Amino acid sequence: MESAIILVFVIGYLGITLEHSLRIDKLIPALVMMAVCWALIALGLETFPQWFDSGNHALLEGFGDLGADEKMHLMEETLLHHLGKTSEILVFLLGAMTIVEIIDYFDGFSTIKDFVKTKKKTKILWIFAILAFILSAIIDNLTATIVLISILQKIVKERDVRIWYAGLIIIAANAGGAWSPIGDVTTTMLWIGKKVSTGHLIGYLLVPSFLCMAVPTFVASFLPAFKGDLDVEEVEEKKKSRFSATMLYLGLGAIVFVPIFKMITHLPPYVGMMLSLGVVATFAEIYSSSKFSMTEFHAEESDAHAHHSPVHYSLSKIELPSILFFLGILMAVAALESLGILFGFAASLQENMPMLGTEIHPGGHEGVSDIVVLLLGVGSAVIDNVPLVAASLGMFHEPMDNELWHFIAYSAGTGGSMLIIGSAAGVVAMGMEKIDFFWYLKKIAWLALIGFLVGAAAFMVTRTLF
Repeated sequence: MESAIILVFVIGYLGITLEHSLRIDKLIPALVMMAVCWALIALGLETFPQWFDSGNHALLEGFGDLGADEKMHLMEETLLHHLGKTSEILVFLLGAMTIVEIIDYFDGFSTIKDFVKTKKKTKILWIFAILAFILSAIIDNLTATIVLISILQKIVKERDVRIWYAGLIIIAANAGGAWSPIGDVTTTMLWIGKKVSTGHLIGYLLVPSFLCMAVPTFVASFLPAFKGDLDVEEVEEKKKSRFSATMLYLGLGAIVFVPIFKMITHLPPYVGMMLSLGVVATFAEIYSSSKFSMTEFHAEESDAHAHHSPVHYSLSKIELPSILFFLGILMAVAALESLGILFGFAASLQENMPMLGTEIHPGGHEGVSDIVVLLLGVGSAVIDNVPLVAASLGMFHEPMDNELWHFIAYSAGTGGSMLIIGSAAGVVAMGMEKIDFFWYLKKIAWLALIGFLVGAAAFMVTRTLF
């Protein structure tokens, strides 16, 4: 039965990886894989020799001697445990997505366009790279990419020039998301899973992530594509709400407040996110009553806006398919973890592949090899990084703020930049600008690889200080 569950997981995983070829949204194989895996566990529960106690992070002793009813009760408790942990992540993401949509409702991101005051290509490159690095740490790398490419489309005429900027934005956004607990889904998973703390995460990864962004940007600034001045397109600006800048800074500040709230109260992050959402929503409701009376902002959508409060409208715009995908993949990985399959895989990896197994780190303890984590980063360029990190949570059991978790956060977060399909930021940029896979592989991938390796080397130096 274990073989059947692994086979279902592999097939589902391939369905997720090949979503563009199959033209099937990845949430479908994720949800089917999750349901079938747990159904097979329920049907074959009496045949399993072991069970992984997720609460204590250890294999349960005497599982085989338990009766059928006791095993079923244990399975239901385990399922509820994983659903609770997964729901923490999903509710957190729902809150963050809604705040971002409320900002967009007031056209708050248009304020960012005011930062571009030059026509010099290299300066614009650095402006967008730094904005991507900072924004992705606050509103996540996917949203930051959407926002910046949307702005780019308004000021750059030539698509052949824009796609170069888009490629560097992908690298910068993924790098920025890695060092912040709210910047990338995988980092958020590690943070909510109590594997990393905010202070240590920033301390370990800020410099490596910055170098991962800065080195490729510096190298790219010498390429012919970024020489000379940009032919900036002059477009007629639409009137915007006078609350645009206010809602931008309020929304970003509210999201940044979440880690602070957690440090003060020690409550789960989603509680702070719900508080932040409540505050932002309150101001949005107050401002919306005077929004259209004073401007023709989004005149073509005014009727649609008029029939909805900004909160209801924003909730209707969030990406529920992404939420369902995370539910499916995290619960499917939880199924493998509960049977001890991931635990066994991690043990066999270290026993049978000594060159990729354990080593003594500068702190004097034995840990997972750097090569293993680097390969995980390379793998995230091919396979979605969410299940990779979810599997890592089940495979490795180092304590909170162990350097392993921070290195995994870095590798999984930035490694995906090496292929355009390797990260959510890359996929959305590919769709927005119709970037060819092989063009990115030829023109941008080597820059992403340089940044990834330089950042990894910087991490290995940084961890000796902690």
